[in-house]
Amino acid sequence: MKFSVIKQQRYWWTISATIILSGLIAMAISVQQFGAIIRPGLDFIGGTRLQFELDCTKPNNCTKPLNISTVRDVLAKQGLANSSIQIIGTEQRAASIRTVPLDVEQRTKLQTALTEKIGVFAPKKTKIDTVGPTIGRQLLTSGLAALAVSFLGIIIYLTFRFQFDYAFFALVALFHDILMTVGIFSILGLVLGLEADSLFIVALLTIAGFSVQDTVVIYDRVRENIKLHPDRPIEQIVDDSVTQSLSRSINTVFATLLTLFSLFLFGGETIKNFALTLIIGFTMGAYSSIFIASALLAWWRVRFQSKIPNPKSQIE
Repeated sequence: MKFSVIKQQRYWWTISATIILSGLIAMAISVQQFGAIIRPGLDFIGGTRLQFELDCTKPNNCTKPLNISTVRDVLAKQGLANSSIQIIGTEQRAASIRTVPLDVEQRTKLQTALTEKIGVFAPKKTKIDTVGPTIGRQLLTSGLAALAVSFLGIIIYLTFRFQFDYAFFALVALFHDILMTVGIFSILGLVLGLEADSLFIVALLTIAGFSVQDTVVIYDRVRENIKLHPDRPIEQIVDDSVTQSLSRSINTVFATLLTLFSLFLFGGETIKNFALTLIIGFTMGAYSSIFIASALLAWWRVRFQSKIPNPKSQIE
């Protein structure tokens, strides 16, 4: 399979610019609404999340879907008017409520009031999570610190592994993938109410590793082909290198995505957003390695070829 990445490079850059711009707009809106670039989950901001689902084994208990206004009225009477409410499920028989930290007595009182107004809830499908605001801030700080340390490690590795321009554009591709993933998740947070929890940071770390690994494979092939064919134009070398690595990249990401889609569909609610983040990030990682990192390297070499050291002179 042979095609030219370089000839359509403006097309790839336009796609990336469009998605990134949309993500930045979503982040700006999220900052206004939630005080963060993505909709923060309970792990980061602290509070109590309650999820209830109607018990359809009870007679006449599921005759109509839940009404968000009714749920909000109950919360308002409990002094929780500022809570976040989301009706979930295809049949809209479940509600997810995120509110300020509640003790056992307050949670029991709220559940009783909801049952009296809405109907009986299934005990086995009731979920209650509580995180203090101090712990939430610690999780966010620790997660961001881990992300920063991983980026620093990647920068050090790439600097020693490749020439400067290779390392620089591999980092550009890495930030491209992270920015695209966060932007898309920010959009989904506004549209579908998806929240980022502590696993979101773990997903970003995993995406960073995958993105760099895929880019390094292609850059290794570019470097080898430059040594084998030093007189060829860099655009042709990059196209040949991408073509030679394309089937491997596609097969790798396809096999990985099969597993991730299985986790997303059958892994349960606790890891669904984690799997979705990895699906987005791994797809963006494969895309950037093939279409962005390689095209940027060729673009740079064409304009600054004379300033780049001859790779034949470097000792492997």
